Amino acid sequence: MEKFNDRCYELLKKVPEGKVTTYKEIARALHSKAYRAVGNAMNKNKDLKNIHCYKVVKSDGNVGGYAKGVKKKIQLLKKERIKIKNGKIDLMKFGWKFR
Repeated sequence: MEKFNDRCYELLKKVPEGKVTTYKEIARALHSKAYRAVGNAMNKNKDLKNIHCYKVVKSDGNVGGYAKGVKKKIQLLKKERIKIKNGKIDLMKFGWKFR
């Protein structure tokens, strides 16, 4: 499982500032449907400073959870100028897809 988590983290590092990605998009980029496992990997992230798991949101744009709390997640997203309206992010504007 560790390798899967590491592959998730490596992908996440590619998401540029001001963009977010989804659990499902990371799973898709890994040729998997295991988006819940991606969420589990983000939950187990011990390097919050370098692996910005706050940039992973739900497929419907909902902010979702975060190890340090949803308020902290929203604060970090806003710091990157990502707009949140009614608890959701416009993925057409702020979403990132892996090629």
